[in-house]
Amino acid sequence: MILIYSPQTTPRLEYIFAFIFNRIQGVQFDIVSDKDEFIASNLPKINYSTRHFENCIQIKPVDLLFETNILQKKIEVSEWNGKKIFFETHSEADIPFDLFAASFYLISRYEEYLPFSADQHGRFEANESLAGQNGFLYDPVVDQWACMLGEMLKQKFPGFKTCERKFNYISTIDVDNAYAYLYKGTVRTLGAAMRDLFKLDVDENIKRFKTLHGEKDPFDTYGYLDALHQKYKIGPIWFFLVGNYNTYDKNLPLDNEAFQQLIKEIAQRAEIGIHPSYESNKRYSQLKKEYDYLSGIIKRPVTKSRQHYLKLMFTETYQNLIKLGIKQDYTLGYATDVGFRAGTCTPFNFYDLYNEKETELEIFPFHVMDTTLNQYLKLDVDTALQRIEEIIRKVKEVNGTFISLWHNESVSDHGYWKGWEPVYKKMLEIIFEK
Repeated sequence: MILIYSPQTTPRLEYIFAFIFNRIQGVQFDIVSDKDEFIASNLPKINYSTRHFENCIQIKPVDLLFETNILQKKIEVSEWNGKKIFFETHSEADIPFDLFAASFYLISRYEEYLPFSADQHGRFEANESLAGQNGFLYDPVVDQWACMLGEMLKQKFPGFKTCERKFNYISTIDVDNAYAYLYKGTVRTLGAAMRDLFKLDVDENIKRFKTLHGEKDPFDTYGYLDALHQKYKIGPIWFFLVGNYNTYDKNLPLDNEAFQQLIKEIAQRAEIGIHPSYESNKRYSQLKKEYDYLSGIIKRPVTKSRQHYLKLMFTETYQNLIKLGIKQDYTLGYATDVGFRAGTCTPFNFYDLYNEKETELEIFPFHVMDTTLNQYLKLDVDTALQRIEEIIRKVKEVNGTFISLWHNESVSDHGYWKGWEPVYKKMLEIIFEK
């Protein structure tokens, strides 16, 4: 148990204390505003105020956790103990920055509620973020700060112990395009063939012809992935795109029996989540239709989701998911870069800043996506693996949860994925090396 002194308690305060102490450190806490009670206690103590008390760790607060509005903040990033920090307060405090306010700012995605320059898909990009602009996007700073605080508490109060959590890995696979050539229908198949013919891409049409006449489809990598998952005893989550065919949603027709059978077969051995279509991001009726369709196929409610194209708008996207009955969302991460969008490798509950309350929707931020490495960053395979290994090492240092986002097609060794087939396997080797 940790005793925390604060002149007042707010929903923001309780939320971030619960995240730091309950989620990361695995300890309980109590907040008191009575100074005499605080002074008399023999528990490990944190003074979250400007007052001075003996025999405690002091963190002086900024205003953020005591406010009820969303304001543009002037933020300066500096360093302390080799880690990037912001909301600096006083060098005489045990911790010279407001660790709790800085953590809340990142976890709540406060900056994404403010005006920003969106990309062509309306997304908040990595280079718009405080972390991206100040060189700590590749660090789970919130977990690092929490670990430093835990060590300070142990030194100050020798009897204090935290619950040592263990490194965890979650594999997630998006199925945007179940097959490269099969089951597309006559119109789409002929159109694709004509397009490749116009581009003089003879090899693509040869592969299409062979596949349509019995050769295995390049994107049919499900058996290969299953074998890897069984080898490492991984329980992956498969996210299926089941939206209508359009510019950005190009999976198979929903009435295709082979597509339905694929979903059913994978649902028998793994968790299934919904991959809400690009179109559904602004139309709840379309989202509900896709949810009902996928739930109907697997004969159980869908509780996990990830937005197609990672389209995430605060707070509309999350509110729609909550309304739908989704319990966990895996969208939070950047398309343009790897790293820690929320500054953490620990799942957390979505805090709704507009309504100033914690919700029951649990957010699982991912840290590495295959298309980011290949298409956005345009890395070669060796450099991509180095980048992956760096992120995994950072997560292991704080015993956090590493989440990868892969696609069935990225292990196909087909098209622009030529040569990338081993990357997923090598990533698993890095994760599970002793």
